Formats: sequence, C-alpha cells, structure tokens
Amino acid sequence: MAQIKRSFDIETLTKIGKGALIAMGGALCTYLLEALPNINLGDFTPVFVGVFSILINAMREWFKGQ
Repeated sequence: MAQIKRSFDIETLTKIGKGALIAMGGALCTYLLEALPNINLGDFTPVFVGVFSILINAMREWFKGQ
C-alpha cells in the first residue's frame, strides 16, 4: 500500500510511530548510559543481565521477518 499525500492514513501513521519509537529508544539509551555508572545492583546484577538479555533478544525477534 502506498502512502497517500496530505492524509494520515495507516501507512503514514505507521511510519510516524516507528520514527517515534526510534527517537524514544535513542533518548532511553542516552539516559541509561548516563545513569548506569551510578547504579549499584549488588547481588542482583546477574538477574538484571539475564532479564535485559532476554528482552533485547525478544525485541530483535519481534522486528524480524517481512
């Protein structure tokens, strides 16, 4: 389906949504890179590493395909 000029059709809204997710992802990564050195997870570090690894893999699989 092609994007329709001067309208907010489903194609346009999908592209806007994807762009917003990319922008929010970049902002979140910047925030985390600033905040992580100050966070002490202590004994829970392996748990967080495991959970984040699973989440990253899940996101990668979500965006796979055609």
